[in-house]
Amino acid sequence: MSPAGKISLKPLKIGALRLDFPVVLAPLAGYSDLPFRTICRSLGATFATTEVMIDRFLLHESKLRRFILRTDAGDHPVGGQFMGSDPELMAQAARVVRDLGFDVVDLNFACPVRKVVSRKRGGYLMTRPAEVLEIVRRVRDAVPDRPLMIKLRRSFALEDAEAGAFWEIAGGAFEAGADALCVHARAVAQQYAGKAEWGFLESVKKAFPDRTIIGSGDVSSAAEALRMISETGVDGAAAARGAIGNPWIFRQARQLAAGRPAPPPTVAEQREVLLRHYGLCLQAYGERKGVMTMRHLGIGYARVHPHPKRVRMAFVAVKTAEDWHGVLAAHYAGEGDQRGSQARI
Repeated sequence: MSPAGKISLKPLKIGALRLDFPVVLAPLAGYSDLPFRTICRSLGATFATTEVMIDRFLLHESKLRRFILRTDAGDHPVGGQFMGSDPELMAQAARVVRDLGFDVVDLNFACPVRKVVSRKRGGYLMTRPAEVLEIVRRVRDAVPDRPLMIKLRRSFALEDAEAGAFWEIAGGAFEAGADALCVHARAVAQQYAGKAEWGFLESVKKAFPDRTIIGSGDVSSAAEALRMISETGVDGAAAARGAIGNPWIFRQARQLAAGRPAPPPTVAEQREVLLRHYGLCLQAYGERKGVMTMRHLGIGYARVHPHPKRVRMAFVAVKTAEDWHGVLAAHYAGEGDQRGSQARI
């Protein structure tokens, strides 16, 4: 995409943290592990968050906890996100996140997955402002030395969009010591259907002009991330599904903000990142799980290739390391300077 001119962006502040660029990686279930965060950071992401954990799972050592909470010296600043409904368990989980070295404690009251909501976690709590605020207070008391971020959706049911629960939670959370809100501009009941209501984000920022508000929802490209910030006045934009298969979204956002062209990655660049991501997954998971993880991720990466459908089907068929390298040999070796016309910038 051609630049529209240099854009003036403020650093993003989350408590004591000061990030030099306001487009960040949102937590993504099944994606935002340490290898993925490492790749996104190498391409310009200033901040990343783990995929969400359940509070009680954080309190006991397990293989799942090790996988999700694995970090390293280069993976900072990083947020540890978790959810639950019991204030005491949430406070204990916050201490675990702090003690493991995470830079931000992130509470999720937004997850729309039906299984989560049916168990009275995540987005379910958008219907229970008093319970949310008790959790926030207990967590703030438990970890006064870490920035605290709260993830919300604009409402529970679509018809509740103008109801008071969001505003009660948002205002109360700031009063209780939250440092930032990340607001997804859909209702919980919408899950990921329909269009995110960016006008709601503008209302939130106007209501809390001196607080840090990060917008989420329909950040499908670098241009959309910058448009969200420009049109709504939010302090930052969180890229979620827009980063799947396109970690270049962070580099592209920086390029556009600087008034420079932001072309899609060449096939040669895609190959280099795929190989680096593959190596990180093998290191983290071993060959069997690493290959299947990269099969899953390769399907996403295919969307920025010049022939996305063909490459996607090739990744779908991968079962072994030999298969995976075969896809790279067949589709990423001979078109080094070609760029994907399908990539959204």
